[in-house]
Amino acid sequence: MTERAHHESYDQPVGGWGSAKSLLKHSTEQRALHTVSALLKDHNKTGGYMCTGCAWAKPASPHTAEFCENGAKATFWDLTSNRTTPEFFSRRTVTELLGWSDYDLENAGRLTHPMRYDAVTDSYVAVDWDEAFREIGEKLKSYPPEDVVFYASGRACLEASYMYQLLARLYGNNNLPDSSNMCHETTSVALPQSIGTPVGTVLLKDFEKTDCIFSFGQNVGTNAPRLLHSLQEARERDVPIVVFNPLREKGWEEFVNPQRPVQMLKNSPTTIATQYYQVRAGGDIAAMIGIAKALLKMDDEAREAGAARVLDVGFLADHTDGFEAFETLVRTTSWDEILIESGLQHAALEAAALTFARAESVIAIYGMGLTQHRLGVDNIQTLVNLLLMRGQIGKPGAGICPVRGHSNVQGQRTVGIAEKAELVPLDRLAEQFGFDPPRKDGMNTVEACEAIVEGRVRAFVGLGGNFVRAIPDRTLMEEKWRGVDLSVQVATKLNRTHLVTAKTTYLLPTLVRSEIDQQESGPQIVTIEDSTTCIHGSHGKFEPAADTLLSEPRIIAEIAKATLPPNPRVPWDSWVGDYALVRDAIEKTFPDDFRDFNARLDTPGGFPRPVPARDRQWTTPNGKANFKLPGALSSSFDRGEDADILRLITLRSNDQFNTTIYGYVDRLRGLSGSRMIIMMNRDDRVRLGLTEGGMARIETAVDDGRHRSMGGFQVIDYEIPPGTCASYYPECNALIPLSHHDEQSKTPAAKSVPVRIHPD
Repeated sequence: MTERAHHESYDQPVGGWGSAKSLLKHSTEQRALHTVSALLKDHNKTGGYMCTGCAWAKPASPHTAEFCENGAKATFWDLTSNRTTPEFFSRRTVTELLGWSDYDLENAGRLTHPMRYDAVTDSYVAVDWDEAFREIGEKLKSYPPEDVVFYASGRACLEASYMYQLLARLYGNNNLPDSSNMCHETTSVALPQSIGTPVGTVLLKDFEKTDCIFSFGQNVGTNAPRLLHSLQEARERDVPIVVFNPLREKGWEEFVNPQRPVQMLKNSPTTIATQYYQVRAGGDIAAMIGIAKALLKMDDEAREAGAARVLDVGFLADHTDGFEAFETLVRTTSWDEILIESGLQHAALEAAALTFARAESVIAIYGMGLTQHRLGVDNIQTLVNLLLMRGQIGKPGAGICPVRGHSNVQGQRTVGIAEKAELVPLDRLAEQFGFDPPRKDGMNTVEACEAIVEGRVRAFVGLGGNFVRAIPDRTLMEEKWRGVDLSVQVATKLNRTHLVTAKTTYLLPTLVRSEIDQQESGPQIVTIEDSTTCIHGSHGKFEPAADTLLSEPRIIAEIAKATLPPNPRVPWDSWVGDYALVRDAIEKTFPDDFRDFNARLDTPGGFPRPVPARDRQWTTPNGKANFKLPGALSSSFDRGEDADILRLITLRSNDQFNTTIYGYVDRLRGLSGSRMIIMMNRDDRVRLGLTEGGMARIETAVDDGRHRSMGGFQVIDYEIPPGTCASYYPECNALIPLSHHDEQSKTPAAKSVPVRIHPD
């Protein structure tokens, strides 16, 4: 896009008529009006199909329309009438397509045939399925197992994911990076240390019982809009909602429910956030320490007055360990340090603490604004510390609530998509399938990228996703990717990863979740796990985009059969013929999580996996919920020593889901026309000699021997804290060093990238 961005304040609420107009626009553009009736009848409903967008919970008693604006866009995008056929590729070289935008590539439509890259003509050519599987199998058999990566995006169902992890382990490695490594791997590392579980403790019903909600680093209006129903109902019970986020996001400010005719007609919004604090990027730990410091002061005063304690001293004594060390850290941290690092006022943090102290049950929501930092694990654990101070985990209406991204990203980990051997019941797999699983840890996403850079990856198999576009250090990674010998991409639409070709590259087109998956035993049901650990069945309702498409389980099985020696205990063909048999195998491998799996597929609201921390059972080494000490008040790589270095937040627009770009209208921020923008605090912009509306170049302020610089960004004055700026993901991934990741989880640190900004 060379067009200039247009910016004007958006004065309408989230939802409402803006959302309705957007749905009409996108359904028309994708020629997908035929899907609207099923959106109402089947989307996220028992007996229907589960959304391929976000992973937010699905209620047992669904709304008339149990979809949000972005979920509907995802469905229109999936069920578009546009097609990317062999004829499409015959008219265009890969070099030409590399010049297309992310939007234009996917907007070309659904892939219909398996394709193989031909370097002589620089184009993709159609290939028979049997030939593709045979050639892929022959190549995979020629590599040492440790040289092959099996990546999974968060979209594949539980059945396909289970088969995929088994394929990798039968092949001989645990190289199973997934999209969680780029977003909530931090959660999977932080929470087990603190409370003994890698997932949140909150169920949807807890929102009906809570009397206070805190949120850190999460944009509800774009990333989990259906959560707004629960937030609206909470506000109507006068539940305070306290938000910490660098940008003021419309979703936290006001909401008009499109399913309430009177509210729509009056355009009378519900105010969501009752307190909104624009914390500096990377300053969340400081803000939380400030709240804790205020809580300790209130508790001291209550104790001196002989009043009821603010801290839950009984819970602390019976259920926790490490409080004394945390208390010492909080008491010895000065308010000056807290205010500098958080960018907030003393009175603001005391007000937030007072709201927290008055509540009987508190839910703490968070998103990638906490996870994607140098000290992302510390961010999450400090938030858990706050909850533990008042016993706000393991009781109705309270708990920790990470808002996951992709629709089954959490479920994939549940069924074995994990590079860490300790997370998978390998002994049970060995007994079940008669083989010796590899015990060496595999590669996560960052480690796989490092191995590609070093030339140690011979083959990359991608179960969905847009890996090259999603990862840090994009310029370096695109260069090194071309040295990979084999790239196999299971996909529904064309994206940039498919165009950054390896020496041999295959595109294998597959069904989407809302399409009918017809196999030998009839139409198949697949399953997913939502953010609250509830498992849902999903029934396809639409005819496939082409009769040449294969399902993900079928593709995985055919690759396995072409690659692996026969194993009579792994019935690939039977599994493909009846996915219920895959679920039987899943239940056998994970009996506690999937008891009576097939009998519970269509449980309204899904059936929850057991999470011991919900019942105050702490499966930590010491059997306690643990206070963990943060390593610093700032979670950023920027040390705050140079005022000319800003902290760049990479974020998504309202017209986007992950790397999928639906258009160029970020309606809720009042931006349109271009994604090449940089949002800046006006004082920073003036101080750095930049012109509002002018062009800027962004350079990464990292001295590691690599120069990272991008130009062509239009400067936008925006309400954002000093020292903080923001621009879009994935465009800015080229500015994020591969080495900049959370210290423990290796999640890329995309929410506070140190940068300098100059006129361009």
